[in-house]
Amino acid sequence: MQRTLLIALSVSILALGLSCSRPAVEVTTIKFWGFGNEGEMVRPLIAEFERLNPTIRVEVQQIPWTAAHEKLLTAYAGESTPDVCQLGNTWIPEFTVLNALEPLDPYVSASPSSDKADIFPGVLKTNIIDSVLYGLPWYVDTRVVYYRKDLLKKAGYVELPATWTEIKSASEKIRDQAKKEGKTCYPLFLPTNEWVPVIALGMQSGGNLLKETNSRGNFSGPEFMKAANLITEFYKKEYSPSGMQLITNLYHAFSDGLIVMYITGPWNIGEFSRRIPADQQDQWMTAPLPSMDSLRPGTSLPLGTSLVMFRSSAHKEASWKLIEYLTAVERSIEFYRITGNLPPRQSAWKDTSLSNNRYIGAFYRQLQRVDPLPQIPEWEQIVIRLQTYVEYMATGTMTPERAMKLFDEEVDVMLEKRRWIVEKSK
Repeated sequence: MQRTLLIALSVSILALGLSCSRPAVEVTTIKFWGFGNEGEMVRPLIAEFERLNPTIRVEVQQIPWTAAHEKLLTAYAGESTPDVCQLGNTWIPEFTVLNALEPLDPYVSASPSSDKADIFPGVLKTNIIDSVLYGLPWYVDTRVVYYRKDLLKKAGYVELPATWTEIKSASEKIRDQAKKEGKTCYPLFLPTNEWVPVIALGMQSGGNLLKETNSRGNFSGPEFMKAANLITEFYKKEYSPSGMQLITNLYHAFSDGLIVMYITGPWNIGEFSRRIPADQQDQWMTAPLPSMDSLRPGTSLPLGTSLVMFRSSAHKEASWKLIEYLTAVERSIEFYRITGNLPPRQSAWKDTSLSNNRYIGAFYRQLQRVDPLPQIPEWEQIVIRLQTYVEYMATGTMTPERAMKLFDEEVDVMLEKRRWIVEKSK
């Protein structure tokens, strides 16, 4: 008995010694910040990434979009930025100026799955500052027109007109037809609290939104004034309501025929499919933006978000693995199925989940013709203020010429520091 106990004890000690001699698996923890719904919906993809990479653990923090910008700046000031972050494309210039982002060119060059040529060119450009790549698009967004096919057909159009001149003619016919029937109708809804339509029109008119190396406003210049006058005409002729209070529910207004055309993004495919009555589901469609000339589609904006790595990350190899994984074609298709967010890689659009969706095609065509916005940190501040002047024009408080002249003066104040930098660099 004693011999048996001694043998058992020896075996246990030997086993303990062997287990202690094995090196522990070292796990790298990286922090990922996701904004809005994406911060929650990305979790299944993160779980699969951790399964495939057992030595990497990802801490996901979901942050509301309304708090994201301020939280990022606070984190930068406090030297507590995450390793990887979802970043709006229009925010990339700001954080590049702060020298907060890690250049990704070396990582992409060494990655067989990160083919830049597969990304929509206009979207990729938003991630490149001074020829350096600072982000990889995670999902893309642009704006197209949602419209009522049946109401356009009553006015004599089998599809959305291709130019803004034709849109004006269609709007007049739709409005007059509604008046004959004793109804109120605003053919094209242009909300005064949305800056995208007027900027898209400005880009189509020439695109010179800023001048002198993006250091002064050019909104009162001849190119943008074409857009300002056009959009004012839509309000003046009541082709669009001049106040948000007239449209209390977008989806009811659309189904009731109060509005016929509306410029919006891909998330509304799901909303329209759910909120428009079943008997009208065959009566609406999407189309790329009209143009100022005969080209089709007209220019729209490359929006969406990208994944970036912060320079301060102590785990750059692991961080890149996460970016590489989440931006792969297969993951972008999977993320679209989870969220409805559109893939940035053109090859992903061959998947039947996208190619069989009749409303998606307009976005694919539009993404072939998008131009980057001015790549300056002040851009968000500029367009938020622009909305005020659009309302002045819509309500007749100011003429387009007066509104854009005053707006340029404000923009010049916002860009004062940039002018100083430009002058010093000469």
